[in-house]
Amino acid sequence: MEKKNYKIRPAAFNDAERIFSLIKSYPEELLPRSISNISQNIDRFIVCEFKNKIIGTVCWQILPEIGAPRHPSIEIQSLAIEKKHHKGGIGRALINETLKRIKPLHPYQIIALTFSPVFFRKMGFREIPKQQIMHKIYMGCINCSKYNSPFTCPEIAMALTLL
Repeated sequence: MEKKNYKIRPAAFNDAERIFSLIKSYPEELLPRSISNISQNIDRFIVCEFKNKIIGTVCWQILPEIGAPRHPSIEIQSLAIEKKHHKGGIGRALINETLKRIKPLHPYQIIALTFSPVFFRKMGFREIPKQQIMHKIYMGCINCSKYNSPFTCPEIAMALTLL
């Protein structure tokens, strides 16, 4: 699929159900999100539209720090593309649009927990130990019901340093 055939845009409230369906179609790879959660965070979702249908989505989340932010981080979350549209550059386009939108915030790094490290490596991310993102582990992973411990989770921690 050529880039000119799809449109990357900010998500709108009426996109929440389709975003929910896309995320839900990856039960092993992505943490579930409720429609309510998606709606509450709709300003941080970006979608890919093809022939008036949403075929891809991504979200970002600011990760808190204790005390004054020295190395503010933003996490890439819920990257999902319809399987029949894989390998068409949509994931790259969604990540690039996310980077463009968060650049004015001047984050130190962008992180992702992923089962697709090759994709993120191609985007300039590098693998990091999960211990380097303890703020993420504490705030998000600690409540995950998929694994006994965040450190037994098979997702790979990746980071893209910007500053």
